[in-house]
Amino acid sequence: MIRVLHISTECYPAAKAGGMGDVVGALPLYSQSEGIEASVVIPMYALAWFKEQKFKAVYQGSFQMGMENIQFEVLKLDSEALAYAFFCISFPGKFDRDSVYLAEDGEGFKDEVERNTSFQRAVLHWVNNNADQFDLLHCHDHQSGLIPFFASHGYDFEYLRNTPTYYTIHNAAYRGMWDWRHKDILPEFNEEHIGLLDWDHHIHSFATAIKCCWGYSTVSPSYLKEIAHNSGNLNWLYDHTKDKARGILNGIDTAFWNPKKDSFLDQVLKRSWKVFKTKNKEALCLRYGLDKQAPLFSFIGRLAYQKGADILTEAISNVLAQNTNATFIVLGSGSHELETAFRELEYNFGGRVKALIMYNEEVAHTIYAGSDYLLMPSRFEPCGLNQMFAMRYGTIPVVHSTGGLVDTVTDVAQGGCGIRFDEADFVHLRDAILRAVDFYK
Repeated sequence: MIRVLHISTECYPAAKAGGMGDVVGALPLYSQSEGIEASVVIPMYALAWFKEQKFKAVYQGSFQMGMENIQFEVLKLDSEALAYAFFCISFPGKFDRDSVYLAEDGEGFKDEVERNTSFQRAVLHWVNNNADQFDLLHCHDHQSGLIPFFASHGYDFEYLRNTPTYYTIHNAAYRGMWDWRHKDILPEFNEEHIGLLDWDHHIHSFATAIKCCWGYSTVSPSYLKEIAHNSGNLNWLYDHTKDKARGILNGIDTAFWNPKKDSFLDQVLKRSWKVFKTKNKEALCLRYGLDKQAPLFSFIGRLAYQKGADILTEAISNVLAQNTNATFIVLGSGSHELETAFRELEYNFGGRVKALIMYNEEVAHTIYAGSDYLLMPSRFEPCGLNQMFAMRYGTIPVVHSTGGLVDTVTDVAQGGCGIRFDEADFVHLRDAILRAVDFYK
């Protein structure tokens, strides 16, 4: 049995900011059936889940990072609640915050580089001193992208020289680039290989991972094709490493996302999909003051440019200004500008728009179950899980044809159970919504 350590900054239910958290939380569980003994390590945050668990210390260490001496402790979850070994690393002053990535102003933490570097260095020290514990290190996104390099070339990690490393790209837009002036926070390494750390005259965690890992994957086949041809000066790198690249479609945890057993719902699925959808829609509309007779469109996710949240505000406003028989519910947070725009929509179209500026897992389940349609106007989407959750709960996804949305959603005109549109702009999204309204009739 191969022993894999997943290295990530997210893992549901401990810490989640996006789809990577769902994948890292479910993949270890389901890979066991394939003969893989999987474990996960993430930073320890000041989040509610961590405060509710019991942990036991399994390793303590320290290292010098620039002018700072970093003390850390590796803790193991002292229960079998997750059905796989879960580790977290405690760093006083680094990750003991109540958010994974964002400060109170909605921007990324100013010490992101130091946080990510300290996490990776701690993982390397721990694993190097327990080299017989894992057969493969599986790194997720740029926050762990330097590990393949230092496992091979870091002076302090000689026991990892022959340990395979694998890298999964969940979102190629986040690359972990930083200035060479901060090189002193890196561990010592063989500088004959310094070029592997560099891309575009920066330390580049993302490019370094692709260069140094034994293999890498994206979270859908279509996304691999897209980034290989639309990534600017990284196109050359993708082309020269294509033999070790795979596009592997994400899946969802069907035991957790199960309409027959979902404890968050007012009505679980029994024998009738019609009863299931009707009861959950009635409960959702009653809770948020929406018309249960109108088709209900939902959006769940980050209020960000990537997710097309800006064109969604335009489309909703235009559709409702035409007195179209439709209602909308939005669950998510993001830029203050977009949060304000959705609040204004609710104010201007009271009873037809509900803006829930937050993220709440229970509310998300009720929206998937109670909605008629789920909107995903993403400009790009590495895979997307929301469309899979929606279809699992009998909700039709309305999606821009990009990335993993192409691989998972087939238009109703081709015998599928979704509605697709070809351009991520206000006009095409509006027309897709109007098409969905007609389809509802």
